[in-house]
Amino acid sequence: MSAAVKYTLGRIGLFVVVFLALLPVDLNFFLKIMLALVFSAAASFFLLRGWRDEMAEEMAGAAERRRTEKERLRAALAGDDEPGDGSKSASR
Repeated sequence: MSAAVKYTLGRIGLFVVVFLALLPVDLNFFLKIMLALVFSAAASFFLLRGWRDEMAEEMAGAAERRRTEKERLRAALAGDDEPGDGSKSASR
């Protein structure tokens, strides 16, 4: 399972747990939702740190792959890329 999916499901799960804990409290329904959002965000900062770091690394790796592929495609379009040979003649 991808790190982003795990982290997202963890955040949703924390929200549901906090919201269910607030159900017996005599408050407005929308206030319960807002409090659940705030408390679950604070709890996820501490409880889901490992998954958040894993997701950040996964996203950084994907960004690096996209950047490398973009540079390779730009070089190929400019004619600077020879797949089999490292040198290219200067004459056109």
